[in-house]
Amino acid sequence: MAIKSFNPYSPSRRFITVSTFEEITTDKPYRPLVVKLNKHAGRNNTGKMTVRHQGGGNKRMYRIIDFKRTKDGIPATVATIEYDPNRNARIALLNYADGEKRYIIAPHELKVGDKVENGPESDIKIGNCLPLKNIPVGTVIHNIELKIGKGAQMVRGAGTSAQLMAKEGNHALLRLPSGEIRKVHINCRATIGQVGNIDAENICIGKAGRNRWLGIRPANRGVVMNPNDHPHGGGEGHSPVGRKRPVTPWGKCAFGTRTRKVKKASSKLIVKRRTK
Repeated sequence: MAIKSFNPYSPSRRFITVSTFEEITTDKPYRPLVVKLNKHAGRNNTGKMTVRHQGGGNKRMYRIIDFKRTKDGIPATVATIEYDPNRNARIALLNYADGEKRYIIAPHELKVGDKVENGPESDIKIGNCLPLKNIPVGTVIHNIELKIGKGAQMVRGAGTSAQLMAKEGNHALLRLPSGEIRKVHINCRATIGQVGNIDAENICIGKAGRNRWLGIRPANRGVVMNPNDHPHGGGEGHSPVGRKRPVTPWGKCAFGTRTRKVKKASSKLIVKRRTK
């Protein structure tokens, strides 16, 4: 999981860095768990652009990841560690004892040949998935459910982890990577350990073309637009923003202002807001 740099034989190569992919054991995915992934370029079903700066990019196939981990009591062996073009974490192919195969997010230090298991009776071991009520306080976890049985929704990015701080009644107190402390029902499941590919945050894109490979299109600054296109637009020459704080093209505050709705149902589960 180291990072590789290059000799600066071109301006972009001076700064570009890539992963060494040393943990990857195969370059061919397990075909039954791969499905077609269509591109939408940020447009909805009527063709209207709803997300800006998306489009193009290399073709991808989607790997079906098992976020629910419901095969309880059946041990599985890690067959391969693979690259997934749809996320910055690595994925691991599990061979269950009953012959079924499933993909999971690969935790840090999980290797080919390791044994993992799901269910309340599982050991506190990297890669094992069990309810929060069966996990000791202080354990580092990832792939955390928000709703019982829905599948993991939190802490899935490369290098991220949460910590189980306490248990109070029907809820467990978790400290998330953002610094937020929130309550999650103790019957929700989580996986032991930290998500792998820790160095993903240190990779430098290096050139604009590499973002185009990822399907990210250029983003124009508001100050170079006309007033009818952006609140920051207009003026003669290089003009400043010209208002108290920067905003989006639709007038919503862009930096440093909380825009989350106060009366959200989940607000009562947040003990401490995330740190800036």
